[in-house]
Amino acid sequence: MNFLKTLTSAALMTTAALGASLAAAAPQAQTGIAALNPQAALIKQGEYLARAGDCMACHSAAGRKPYTGGLPIVSGIGTIYSTNITPGKHGGIGNYTEPQFAAAVRTGIRADGSHLYPAMPYPSYAKISDADIHALYTYFMQGVAPSDDPAPATDLSFPFNQRWGMALWNWAFTSDQPFKGPDGASEQVRRGAYLVESLGHCGSCHTPRGFAMNEKALDSSHALFLAGGKLNGWNVPALRGMSHWSEQDIVDYLQTGRNSKAAVAGEMTSVVYNSTSHLNDADLNAIAAYLKTLSPAGAHAGDAAATPGHAPGDAGTTAARLTAARNLTLGERLYLDNCSACHFVNGKGAPRVFPHLDGATVVNASDPAGLVSVILNGAQTPSTAKAPSVLPMPGFASRLSDDDVAALATFVRSGWSNHAGAVDASQVAKVRGATRHE
Repeated sequence: MNFLKTLTSAALMTTAALGASLAAAAPQAQTGIAALNPQAALIKQGEYLARAGDCMACHSAAGRKPYTGGLPIVSGIGTIYSTNITPGKHGGIGNYTEPQFAAAVRTGIRADGSHLYPAMPYPSYAKISDADIHALYTYFMQGVAPSDDPAPATDLSFPFNQRWGMALWNWAFTSDQPFKGPDGASEQVRRGAYLVESLGHCGSCHTPRGFAMNEKALDSSHALFLAGGKLNGWNVPALRGMSHWSEQDIVDYLQTGRNSKAAVAGEMTSVVYNSTSHLNDADLNAIAAYLKTLSPAGAHAGDAAATPGHAPGDAGTTAARLTAARNLTLGERLYLDNCSACHFVNGKGAPRVFPHLDGATVVNASDPAGLVSVILNGAQTPSTAKAPSVLPMPGFASRLSDDDVAALATFVRSGWSNHAGAVDASQVAKVRGATRHE
């Protein structure tokens, strides 16, 4: 993600008081484990929290064992490699005490006193409760296989290799305040707020960033929190004012990577696969309840997306033209040839199978890069426990020219009730070029 390529984002947990209640929210089988073996239950809880925090996604890389790091996080200042967080004594964190572990997670300060880069989302992790830190530490020290396989070293150019400078960044842009939660909120909403604001670090991707790549808000007390942003050239949608999604829509999306309106693409695919699909129903419902309390983003939000028009009759007009198939534009012809079999002439797709194009956030984003990337490269839903089937969309990079993709994207962004700007071939070429070099 420019400063946080895989900072993908969404996940979770609770204050000291709420953290103590996790066992009660977990399946009854875990209660039995806790009664017979409290340490085993604590390790299990820590494993759940690690999933909630999406630790697996960033600290694992292809060809390496889980949690041994090595994932390249491409940023505007160079490539940052995630670290080995197994209990290996030489290559991992096996020599960390619990206070040292807590300092690394919450403040970005390693056991040797040096500073981590905020590709590690410690500005959010600062709110993790003591109880949850203890469970995480127990899990990583006792529940993860140790490995001394060293991750590649991060070696940025001057002046970004001067880690001491992060102390100034931390002073200016982070907070050591514990989780507070919305005033007057129910226990369920407070739980959801804790999950989103702390381990979930949803703000890392869904909150606009300032001139120093800092999140402009760290919790819901500020209207910019979760107001949308940009990530790897994609517009990241606001999570505020989600009137078009029900709480169940949100739960389904986080649990399975799809709902009756949309399907995941881009960085969110990894978040669902590695993190949110592993959360229990109570926590997912708490997240949804919390998000539904957030008022819409204001005028100074992160410019995440253009608001689609929904003018009466627009959707029907587009569907009628595609059905008649006479005097079509290039974009309309390309849509009929390549897209209509799945997304249909009404742009509504099929619930939980093919997502809506009419009114979709990625379609109406102010920057079309996300839509162009999906057209070129395709996408597929993750296989999860409650939705094991993988639903792929093919990419059309080898089939369509830059001019073709521009015409197709322009049609989709202006068809039905969508009212987003046109796309030109140079924008497509830029996305295609970036894909080749990833």
